[in-house]
Amino acid sequence: MNPQPEPSIVLVTIDRASTSVVLSRSDGKEARFPLTPNPFEDTSVVSRFAYPLAGDALLATTTTGDDVLFELPTCAGADRRAGRLAVYLDQNKWRDVANALTGIGHTTPVEQAAAQRLAQWVKERKIILPASAAHYAETTKWSDAARRYQLGLTILQLSRGWQMRDPLQVRRDELRAALARHTAAGTEVPVEAVFTLAPDVIHGAARGWTCSQPSADLPPVMAFQTAALTSATALIDTMLDIERVSPGSVAGWVEANQKFSDWLDSESRDTQQKRKSIDVLFLNDIRMDIAVEAQAAHLAPESFSDWLTKRAIEELTVAPALGLLREMLHERHLNKGTTWNTNDLTDMIYLSCGAGYADFVVCERAMGNALKQGIKRLKRPVRVFQRLSEVTDAIDEALTAAGKSADKDPTD
Repeated sequence: MNPQPEPSIVLVTIDRASTSVVLSRSDGKEARFPLTPNPFEDTSVVSRFAYPLAGDALLATTTTGDDVLFELPTCAGADRRAGRLAVYLDQNKWRDVANALTGIGHTTPVEQAAAQRLAQWVKERKIILPASAAHYAETTKWSDAARRYQLGLTILQLSRGWQMRDPLQVRRDELRAALARHTAAGTEVPVEAVFTLAPDVIHGAARGWTCSQPSADLPPVMAFQTAALTSATALIDTMLDIERVSPGSVAGWVEANQKFSDWLDSESRDTQQKRKSIDVLFLNDIRMDIAVEAQAAHLAPESFSDWLTKRAIEELTVAPALGLLREMLHERHLNKGTTWNTNDLTDMIYLSCGAGYADFVVCERAMGNALKQGIKRLKRPVRVFQRLSEVTDAIDEALTAAGKSADKDPTD
């Protein structure tokens, strides 16, 4: 007769109502330990976090009974994306999805059906809808508390923990890769996964961001799990908190670009001359990133000077995100009479990164047109759409093609 296995802990729950940590065993028994101090702020709407030790997922439940499931990364670094298509939605398209799925705002029947298809594909693990810091910032500053909650909940439920790495960090990574080829070793440096479950990625070191570190006494696997859980719980709690976050200001960036556009409009230069002027503006805008990465690469002064004056624009043009950001700057500044707005900075930085690495992007018309023109100039596949119904048709075609490819007999 085989001996019965020893009972083990299978579920850890942080319960707000009882202010306790609940450890549930495989034999159905549980132990409760008081939470000291209570981690739930008065403005938090989370009532419970549940972590199945074997599930690589976190389940959060709100005070109104809504559930949010986040996939979690593995310590071994296994690819949990598993071939799923990445679809990046601009903030206003997330609003369309939330309106369609919750019935709070107006949406057409066609767009409602498209939003439901996206949600179904997420459930079927065919696509990911990664969230970014821009989505968190734009959502949490919304003054309408009821709609802010529904929008935030929709983003959390459909992103399922998938994040877009901080575009400013991606920018640094792309610069590092470009400069590494000009060191004595001439090495190839890969850019880290832009769409990922890794903890603490929506704000990177490029912003001076430092994440909390688990205790050094923890074993490596437990330390990684602690970091992943801390990041996931913070993202969920922050997005749904009932206290509105005051928006920041980018007035200086807007004013500088408006002055430059107005000046360029007044110049009697041809398009190529104007493009060279915009490139100077572009390089000036990322000068701190260039300086940091050049120093980290230990480039000799003459090598760095050669790269900056002769090769920088050519190499940054082919970088997935920086190349598109440069093209969007060209498109906006070359368009006479352009008016710059406070949302333009966020839109350009996040959409250029999203379009550089995602399979599909959905955004509003004005920025979408600038993005499409840039993509065409770079001779890249144009996968930018204005409506949810347009992108779902394209996704359906891609999924069908992938299915046919998988079913094809390799001996044919």
